[in-house]
Amino acid sequence: MSEGRGGFNNGMEKKKTDGPRPPRPQRGRDERNAWVPSTKLGRLVQAKKIKSVDDIFLFSLPVKEFQIMDAFFPADKLKDAVMKISSVQKCSAAGQTTRFKAWVVVGDSAGHVGVGVRVSNEAAGAIRGAMQSAKLNIIPVRLGYWGSKVGAPHTVPCKVSGKCGSVRFRIVPAPRGTGLVASKIPKKVLTLAGIQDCYTSSFGSTCTVGNYVFAVKNALEQTCTYLTPDLWTRTPLKASPFEEFSAFLAQKKQKA
Repeated sequence: MSEGRGGFNNGMEKKKTDGPRPPRPQRGRDERNAWVPSTKLGRLVQAKKIKSVDDIFLFSLPVKEFQIMDAFFPADKLKDAVMKISSVQKCSAAGQTTRFKAWVVVGDSAGHVGVGVRVSNEAAGAIRGAMQSAKLNIIPVRLGYWGSKVGAPHTVPCKVSGKCGSVRFRIVPAPRGTGLVASKIPKKVLTLAGIQDCYTSSFGSTCTVGNYVFAVKNALEQTCTYLTPDLWTRTPLKASPFEEFSAFLAQKKQKA
């Protein structure tokens, strides 16, 4: 038998190194986590040109990156709730493919709430995608009073209603201390929106959780469409952030 063959090390001596082995460098982990905005709004938010999320809602600027909402709402401030996870099937030439569909609601319990839905091959991927979709769809919710204006706003300013599919949902203001007179599903959405007291009523096929959640969201969206007398004061017009920081946006993006 020739030398240099056989054995545990194939006849090769192990190279001796002085001291412990140096740690293996991390291959671009920080680069992957770093957010590189691809929209004008993302560039303004990353540069801290836009101070408040209310400026985005005031000018109806389209939000196409969920990191924009992460910049305004820290992880400990924005809460989420998984409303439902179901399996959906699709028949293709290769046979039936089963995927998971998730509905997620996010909110800060202070007048901002969003609903998202996503389908993925895995349940974790569906929840993660639905959470990102909910952040993109965050809407402002206007809070109000029932009776005297004492303390912080606690209910909706007026009667509002929303619909989705066959589900119709109605919210009625309630006195302070009443609580949320609602079923389990809308109570989660109303809590994340920051509403403490209200009466509710629903009609239609409320067992369809997806339509039920979106009906509640559409009703909350109507709170900002009513112009009550306290909003009749004349407000000066302001330039859009795209116009105000046009010189900054004209600069070339730096390569990461």
